[in-house]
Amino acid sequence: MDVMDAIRKRYSCRSYESREVPADVLDELLEAARLAPSARNFQDWRFVVVTEPKIRENLCRQALRQDFVRQAPVIIVACSSNPYVMRCGQRIGPIDVAIAMEHIVLAAVAKGLGACWLGAFKPYKVRQVLGIPSHIEIVDLLALGWPAQAGQSPDRLPTHRIACRNRWTF
Repeated sequence: MDVMDAIRKRYSCRSYESREVPADVLDELLEAARLAPSARNFQDWRFVVVTEPKIRENLCRQALRQDFVRQAPVIIVACSSNPYVMRCGQRIGPIDVAIAMEHIVLAAVAKGLGACWLGAFKPYKVRQVLGIPSHIEIVDLLALGWPAQAGQSPDRLPTHRIACRNRWTF
């Protein structure tokens, strides 16, 4: 599958089979993250890969009891500790982590896996559950596994509604 096929096929998977994701597949997904670009090449992403059922259950409680979090055989907790602010005023940590996480998602889709980003969670509780130090920012969680049913990518706006050339013409 080429990258555009993976992009077109990707959707937020919220229903997973119970079968495990093999360690070698997880290693390949983490390799995809490792190869992601980062501002000033800081590479300040850190990932906690959770496969232990009791810990996943606890994370489900900290993710506002979204049941698919419990169901997913893998939860990846993405973190950063980089306080660097770019000249444009934006912090690079969350941006770099998001780029690396999307590398994971697209690599997962190419392997037949489903994934769903999670923005609804209690960071301070996730920190406690996983023993993440206080100076580390928990940016996002990702549910990952084999889809229990076929999903469909959501409708997207046409390109002319999201992009213009040379000057703002929206």
